[in-house]
Amino acid sequence: MKKETKETAKLIARDFEMEKVGQEELTEEALLRLLESQVAHYIEHRLEFLLSSLYRLDISEKAVREALLPSSEVPANVAIAKLILDRQKKRVFTKQFYKQPKIEDLEEGLEY
Repeated sequence: MKKETKETAKLIARDFEMEKVGQEELTEEALLRLLESQVAHYIEHRLEFLLSSLYRLDISEKAVREALLPSSEVPANVAIAKLILDRQKKRVFTKQFYKQPKIEDLEEGLEY
């Protein structure tokens, strides 16, 4: 498993109550399938939680609305799972790209 996929899996596991996903070695495709299943469960049983989670992840409301349309070509759980995976991958990339160097001896710089 690539490091980015592992970090993405950890974020998804934390945000969508999938603890064992963050511990397993998964491909991106396997992660997407597990997430699709979890999203399907949320659509059926915990829609408010799912929508709140999507809002917190800053996933476009328009994209979510389109995914939930009955006329959509892709099932809602699949479309939403892809939105989540893409957003979490972007978060991992941003964290790695803009990683701040460790601050060494912070207290030394604060001496007067």
